[in-house]
Amino acid sequence: MADTEHVDCIIAGGGPAGVVAGLLLARGGVRVIVLEKHADFFRDFRGDTVHPSTLRLLDELGLYHRFARIAHRQVTNISLTDRSGKEFILGDLSRLNAPHPFMTIAPQWDFLNLLAEAGNDEPGFELRMGAEMNSLIWEDERVVGVRVQGPDGAGPRAAEGPQSAHGPRPAYELRAPLVIAADGRWSIAREEAGLPVRELHSGIDVWWFRIDTEAVLPDSVAPRSDGRNVFVAIPRDGHVQMARLIPKGADERFRAEGIEALRDAVAATFPALADDVGAIDFDDVRLLDVRRSEAPRWFVPGLLCIGDAVHAMSPLGGVGVNLAVQDGVATARILAESLRAGTVSTRQLRRVQRRRLLTTKAVEVLQAGIHRMIEPVVRDGGDIRPPAAVEWLLKTFPALTVVPARILGMGITPEHAPDFARRPERSQSDLIDQRQ
Repeated sequence: MADTEHVDCIIAGGGPAGVVAGLLLARGGVRVIVLEKHADFFRDFRGDTVHPSTLRLLDELGLYHRFARIAHRQVTNISLTDRSGKEFILGDLSRLNAPHPFMTIAPQWDFLNLLAEAGNDEPGFELRMGAEMNSLIWEDERVVGVRVQGPDGAGPRAAEGPQSAHGPRPAYELRAPLVIAADGRWSIAREEAGLPVRELHSGIDVWWFRIDTEAVLPDSVAPRSDGRNVFVAIPRDGHVQMARLIPKGADERFRAEGIEALRDAVAATFPALADDVGAIDFDDVRLLDVRRSEAPRWFVPGLLCIGDAVHAMSPLGGVGVNLAVQDGVATARILAESLRAGTVSTRQLRRVQRRRLLTTKAVEVLQAGIHRMIEPVVRDGGDIRPPAAVEWLLKTFPALTVVPARILGMGITPEHAPDFARRPERSQSDLIDQRQ
């Protein structure tokens, strides 16, 4: 090992859970290093929906107006759309008693960059890009740190000599009283700690691709069917990010139908895109293996797993980002004081899991219901509709649409920024003056 560093907390994974936890802990006086294995945040598969709970958090952190400058679209309904274009509202976010009763569609890489920039204003925060945790360090059956593989020239003492472009990347150790694993559904830390994962049902996969277009589509993330095919279209500036829902394991069969079948399916479902589908090519169509899972236990001594590492969600409903963010907030609020003191007990780690469990379970139940509505249409065709009893109930008593909106948009146990992490909103000129 080239070197060993000691900090108060190590976070493996620079997604929403990891960066939010790191930012809040740093604002609470904790020295924290966040490790992100990629060189930047740009990834097509990142979720783009930011829910009212996260928008309120940005208010509390003094960051909302900076977020509002990111190109985004507002969506007020969680809905389904049939082949005629008729929308059925499952959850009405506008009924929420919240500062921002809507969700936004905003590129996650911009959202993460904003949080990382805010972290850079805190002396205890460090984000290391291109640095991957490749194993845990154990002592006396407790996690005490991680081994890190960094890019050429990264890590401690990197300036002491040039690194070969084709040689091994420098490795080093980080040690801390707590490692937070926010490294996603394929979590290395969770697997090495022996924390089991229970797979939940998912009968779909997703084809993910983009269409360059100037066509105007509704600001919606509602699944839409033409009677045979199911798509979700996410409008962005200059292009549309498309998700085609296909039966689980059907990638090879659908590709064998040829690219024209896909182009025709897009045009039939979204006629406004008919003039742009000719540019779609299978080389640009990526498969997302949709997995839903939960871990019965989130921790071992010295290690806490949060976000997708312990409750992977499907893309339907766009809930994963916001559950991860709330995990990060609860983690910082409950553990910051102990981390400043240099010790964290398993009892405190259990408190984090208990705090987050009810909201996580409620979202899993709602998402399972959405899957039951959509999977038969993906498999056999037809219209996307809720069960008749649910449809009658929500149409007869539309105020009830606030219930799923509350669960998906805010959570059963919504998280607020702790007092130590709150900041007043500052103008751009104030930020420039501070950095100068």
